[in-house]
Amino acid sequence: MKKVLALVLALAMMLAATSALADIVICQNKVEITAAMQDYAKLYTEKTGVDVKVITGGGSSDYNTVLKAEMQSGREPDIWVIEGPAGYELWKDKIADQSGAEWTQYTAAAYMDGDKVVGFPVAVEGYGLAYNADILAKAGIDPATLTNFDALKAAFEKLDSMKAELGLDMVVSMVAGTTTGMTWVTGLHNFNVYLTVGNQRNDTTYIDQVLEGKVDEERFHQYCQYVALLFQYSTQDMLLNGTQDSQLAAFANGKAAFYHQGNWMDPSLVQLNPSFEIAYAPHAFLHEDTDGILVNPPSWYVVNENGNKDEAIAYLNYLATSEDGADYMVNKAAMVPAFTNVTLAPSTPLSKSVMEWNAAGKTYDWQQYKLPDGFGMGTLGQIYELFAAQAIDVDTFELMMKDAIAGIAK
Repeated sequence: MKKVLALVLALAMMLAATSALADIVICQNKVEITAAMQDYAKLYTEKTGVDVKVITGGGSSDYNTVLKAEMQSGREPDIWVIEGPAGYELWKDKIADQSGAEWTQYTAAAYMDGDKVVGFPVAVEGYGLAYNADILAKAGIDPATLTNFDALKAAFEKLDSMKAELGLDMVVSMVAGTTTGMTWVTGLHNFNVYLTVGNQRNDTTYIDQVLEGKVDEERFHQYCQYVALLFQYSTQDMLLNGTQDSQLAAFANGKAAFYHQGNWMDPSLVQLNPSFEIAYAPHAFLHEDTDGILVNPPSWYVVNENGNKDEAIAYLNYLATSEDGADYMVNKAAMVPAFTNVTLAPSTPLSKSVMEWNAAGKTYDWQQYKLPDGFGMGTLGQIYELFAAQAIDVDTFELMMKDAIAGIAK
C-alpha cells in the first residue's frame, strides 16, 4: 500500500512538474491591449490547458527596463517583443529559430535573420496625424489637402484662431515628456518622419546617413521646422506633463483637432466613445506633397530558445491560424493583422484608416528601430523635451539634434 501511495505521489509530482514546464510567460509592450491580451490568455488556457502569464511594460513605463528585469528574475519569458535590429542584436543568443512554424506560411512580415524566421509580426500598425473630421469641416478645412508643410501650417493657424468657437484647448495633442515616459513618441515615431516620409519603402538613405553621424541638411532643417510647428500648436502642459491617457482624452473629448498617435490606441479610443469621424492625415513635413502615412509591423514576438519553446510556438500558431486568434487581434485588440488568412477587418477608426491608406499603397516605412539602443528615447528624447520646455529655440534644437546624431559615429 505504501508503495502504491508513493507511486501515485511520484506521478502527481511528475504531472505537476510537466504542467509547470508547459506554462508560458509573455513579456509584451502594448499597455493598450493588456486587458484584451489577458482575456485571450485565459481563453487559450481554457482551450489548451496551458497557463499563460502576461507581463506588460510600455506606455509610461519603459518596456526594455521591464524586459531586462524579467530576464534577470530567474524565470525568463518564453515569448517577448523585439522592435527591430537593436532588440534582436541584444537578445539574439536567446532567440529561437521559428522556421517551419505553421504561422510562417501566412505572412510576408516575419522578422528574418538571413534565411531564418525569428520573429512573429505582432500586427501591422500605422500613424500620422489623426484628425477630428467634424472640427475640420466646421473650419472649412479639407483633410485631403493636408499633404505638405504649408497646407498644415495654414490649417493650424486657422484652427488656432477659431479655438473658442470650436471648443478647442489646443490644435494638436502632442506629448514629449521624459518623466511621463513619452519620449518614444518624439525620439522614435516623430523622428521616423524625417527618416522615411516621401521615400519609397525600403529606401534606407536617411537612416544610413544617421548611422554614419550625418543628416541631409535641407531635409533636416525642414523637419525641425515641422517639430516647431507641432509644439507651437500643442500646449506646454500637454507636451511636458501629458501621459498617453491624457493625450488621448484631449482628442477624444474634442479639445484637440489633431492627435499624434498611432492605431495602437484604438482600444482606448473606443472606450472613450468619441462622437466624431476620425481618420489620418500625413505627417507632411516637406514643402513638396507627401501623400501617405507611416505603416509597418512595429514589433515581433520572439521565442526563448531555452524556455518552453514548443508551447510558445504552439501559442503563436494558434494566434495566427484560429478564429479565436483572429477575433482577438481584430475585434478585441483592434489591431490590423499581418496574416493573409485573417479575413476580419477592423471597424475601429484609426485601424480602419490605416487599412485604407495601406490598400491605396500610400505608406512610408518605419526605420526608427534601426537606431542604436536607447538613442531615440534617451538621447534625442531629452533634446525634444528641452525644445518643448522652451529652454532652447528651434535653431538650437536643430544644432543639438545634429550634434547628437554626429556622436553616433564616434
